[in-house]
Amino acid sequence: MSNGPVGVALVGAGVISGQYLNNLNAFPDVRVLGVADIDTDRAAEVAREHDVPVSGTLATVLAVPEVEIVVNLTIPSAHAAVALESLRAGKHVYGEKPLAMTTDEAAKVMAEAADLGLRVGGAPDTFLGAGLQSALHALRSGLVGEPVAVTAATQSLGPESWHPNPEFFYQPGAGPLFDLGPYYLTALVSLLGPVGQVAADTRKAHGRRLVGSGPKKGTSFPVDVPTHVNALLDFPGSATAAATFSFDSAVNRRLIEIIGTEGALSLPDPNTFDGPLLARDLRETDWRELPVTGTTAGRGIGVLDLARSLRAGTPHRASGELAFHVLELMAAIAESGERSEFRPIASAPDVPEALPADWDPYAATLS
Repeated sequence: MSNGPVGVALVGAGVISGQYLNNLNAFPDVRVLGVADIDTDRAAEVAREHDVPVSGTLATVLAVPEVEIVVNLTIPSAHAAVALESLRAGKHVYGEKPLAMTTDEAAKVMAEAADLGLRVGGAPDTFLGAGLQSALHALRSGLVGEPVAVTAATQSLGPESWHPNPEFFYQPGAGPLFDLGPYYLTALVSLLGPVGQVAADTRKAHGRRLVGSGPKKGTSFPVDVPTHVNALLDFPGSATAAATFSFDSAVNRRLIEIIGTEGALSLPDPNTFDGPLLARDLRETDWRELPVTGTTAGRGIGVLDLARSLRAGTPHRASGELAFHVLELMAAIAESGERSEFRPIASAPDVPEALPADWDPYAATLS
């Protein structure tokens, strides 16, 4: 087993890479050694900005022997291909959401990793942040009793009012379900365990939308995915959840509420790493705020946990199995919306362990 900080390379030098690089460069247990992109000039620019020694193509960074983990930040349609090439080069992989475009593609990635004895990790890692970890501790302490029902919702009018190039949000592999669903579904599975079956109803309010800002303002584009999704999720032996994912709502909501036999929890936005976390019991009429403790370091803590777990020989938390389950949930919700039937879920990942109370991303633990 190797010692010392874990070498990391990023593939995909788009906007999100900046967040990852800022955070990963601040964690002493990882070393960012490479940045790759199909636009090698952009890769070089990003590498210079963040003092990364190697830039170029995917092949370039895969050839760096000290790189142990490839962080895949490419567009969703490239996720599986980049993951497979990285695995075949002997690297562990951690990918942005979704794990792949389809469950068949994702299954190939997982099978390849298993055959090669390598690990797969996947975003989102927001469930490792202080807000949702504090919710996990509150739930496991029995604060609200046994979970009975969950309401989850992410609702807005969509991103085209502010995003200058919003078309991709309305293409297959996106929409409110695949774009925002991973945050909510990953949070729920990390708290309540795997889902056994789903049912859904889907709608599309408009066949075309207008770009609302930037050079293309006023340009229309087609909508090729459902933009309002209502889903039912059955957690065997636990709660049932009603979830709404919508780009058709004049009411902005980001909500997860867990109702238990003794009270209720109101969780923070699962696309964040902090609070607030609220609770009430059966005798209370108002919410009270609970303490929130843990890390708020941001995107990349899943990569760090993978790195530390590699050295320790322990399971990592933002696992490929969890990401696969969430992808299967989204695919089944989409299929149920088309067929008007319950869809069983075959995968059942282990529920991630809570982070230790003293888990500190900025402490050097790997010597």
